[in-house]
Amino acid sequence: MSFSHTVTARPEHIDELGHVNNAVWVQWIQDLAVAHWTAVAAPEHVAAYIWVVIRHEIDYLRPALEGDTVTGTTWIEEPPMGARFNRYMEFTGKDGKPCIRAKTTWAMIGRASGRPSRVTPEIAAPFLPDRG
Repeated sequence: MSFSHTVTARPEHIDELGHVNNAVWVQWIQDLAVAHWTAVAAPEHVAAYIWVVIRHEIDYLRPALEGDTVTGTTWIEEPPMGARFNRYMEFTGKDGKPCIRAKTTWAMIGRASGRPSRVTPEIAAPFLPDRG
C-alpha cells in the first residue's frame, strides 16, 4: 500500500553546500504524507481529521542537487497506536539509489475538537498491508 510522487530540486531548495537543504527534505516528507492521506483516505475522514507530525527520524544518505528529480515513496507497516501512526519514507534518485530514508510518527487530530483522535480500523485499513 505504498504511495509515490516525484519532486525536482529547484534553486530555492539548495543550500550553501550546493545540495537540497535538510529543511526542504522535511517539507517534502510532509508533502508526501499529506498527499498520501488525501489520495487514499475516505473523503469524510479527510474532512474530519488532520495529521500532525510528532517525530522525524531521517537518515541523509546522499545529496540531491539542483535539477535532480527524486521519487518519494511512503508506506505504513504497522497498525496505529491510539492516535499515532508510524510512516516510513524513502526518496530515491533517478538511478534508484536512496537519498534519504525516514521514519516519521504522526498523530491524528479531530478538526472540530483540535484534540488527538484514536485511529479506527476503518480509517487505517486503506493504508495497511493486507494481512489476510
